[in-house]
Amino acid sequence: MKKMIIASTSTVHGSSYLEYLLPTLTSFFKGIKTILFIPYARPSGISYHDYTTLVSKAFATINLDVNGIDEFENPITALQKAEAIFTGGGNTFELVNQLYKNEVLATLKEVIDNGTPYLGTSAGSNICGVSMMNTNDMPIVYPPSFTTLGCIPFNINAHYLDPIKGSKHMGETRETRIKEFHVFNETPVLGLREGSWLEVLGDEIYLRGKLTARFFQKDKPAIELQIGNLK
Repeated sequence: MKKMIIASTSTVHGSSYLEYLLPTLTSFFKGIKTILFIPYARPSGISYHDYTTLVSKAFATINLDVNGIDEFENPITALQKAEAIFTGGGNTFELVNQLYKNEVLATLKEVIDNGTPYLGTSAGSNICGVSMMNTNDMPIVYPPSFTTLGCIPFNINAHYLDPIKGSKHMGETRETRIKEFHVFNETPVLGLREGSWLEVLGDEIYLRGKLTARFFQKDKPAIELQIGNLK
């Protein structure tokens, strides 16, 4: 049975890395000693080592050890043997590029579908959907495909922002961009606001946190989804 937390962000304003999620992660990872971390997204271009160190410090506060997938000679075997998996945020294009380059995307989906607990934040959440096509990131590299895990039947737009009333910003809103996506694509999109996350238990998907989420479907008005079971 799938067991996932799909979070919009790793850090909310005024808190340290993963701090707002740690109470939830304490119970989510109960009975687990070591997390396998996938650092491929490299926020701000940091090294895998530095990223893993940052993550290790956060998880140490709840007595969990962290190993980076890049530390293993065979990343497929590392995924198959992992007690739990965390994929952090950064650039989704590079994350997906490396998942394909290291030939681990199919194995990652397999172990998640078989019940290995999975945490994703930001880019690590974007890959949980049908495709990565609703990321906000710059295309700094060109992955072989935009197809991702498909662990949930819609795409994620992490860090979803609502239009600010009275703002003089002339750029496109997130809703505008998603409408553009739906001219050419059928996949629904969930706009996940900061500090919110999805909890996936088998086929059940729950919205957690304090904020609603905005759900977009092709040729239909956007709707606000309330906290709780999304079915």
